[in-house]
Amino acid sequence: MVKWHQLDVARDLDGLLYEKDGPVATITLNRPERGNSMHKGMFGPIRAVWEDVRDDDSIRVVIITGAGDRHFSTGADVGIAASDSSVAANAPLDQTVFWSARHNKVWKPVIAAVNGTVAGGGLHHVVDADIVVASDHVQFLDTHVNIGMVGGLENIGLAKRLPLGTALRMSLQGRDYRLSAERAYQLGLVDELVPPGRALEKAREIALSIAKNSPQAMALTQQAIWGSLEASYEQSLQHAWALIRLQWSHPDFIEGPRAFVEKREPQWNPDPDATHATGA
Repeated sequence: MVKWHQLDVARDLDGLLYEKDGPVATITLNRPERGNSMHKGMFGPIRAVWEDVRDDDSIRVVIITGAGDRHFSTGADVGIAASDSSVAANAPLDQTVFWSARHNKVWKPVIAAVNGTVAGGGLHHVVDADIVVASDHVQFLDTHVNIGMVGGLENIGLAKRLPLGTALRMSLQGRDYRLSAERAYQLGLVDELVPPGRALEKAREIALSIAKNSPQAMALTQQAIWGSLEASYEQSLQHAWALIRLQWSHPDFIEGPRAFVEKREPQWNPDPDATHATGA
């Protein structure tokens, strides 16, 4: 796997922008002339970026967006994919798909700032985000079946966040069905609507609010909630209880209430392996 420190940023991040500003990192899909589409050459860089997000304790929240105001991402670059016969047909999922935080097992809050149309594989970044902010002019569509591909991974994510009929209609009608931002907001795929050009601004406002909280508590909270989508209610409660108890041994469990009582900003410990003595 490509490591962040091994990248020639000027060359290897072609198609991506990765910026850090205080506790917030921003990943921008940067191919506006190709609808911010994605291709195989971006696999190494995007994995390296997510690795850096995971390992840099100063990063508390991540925003992912697209360049320009026309497209967020149109998914795989079909022109390149059509000419590329080196698809790893027999490779397992965890050796093939690395686009989102969930694919890379990164447990830091992710906000999708949806600035334009989302199609096909671009839906990865939406369905795997923790919070979705969208400009009210955007549309969501899935085009896999139009080009003879199976709508599988992103579509399962759609079925987790939308009514089943809407997820299936998007998946089966392809480009003939476009889900408006307003309807996506009504159905729960979008969490906040903003005027055109304001998605990134609003996402950063939310990110700075989130960044004030305990990194370890947030990571375990994410794992509890996302994990509940894959288990029964009782199993989800048991998993959540184990994560709650795990936080009891972390310094943030003491620091949070202490800072509240002392009427000051908490000083969070970003180390997930840090512990405090019982009763400290």
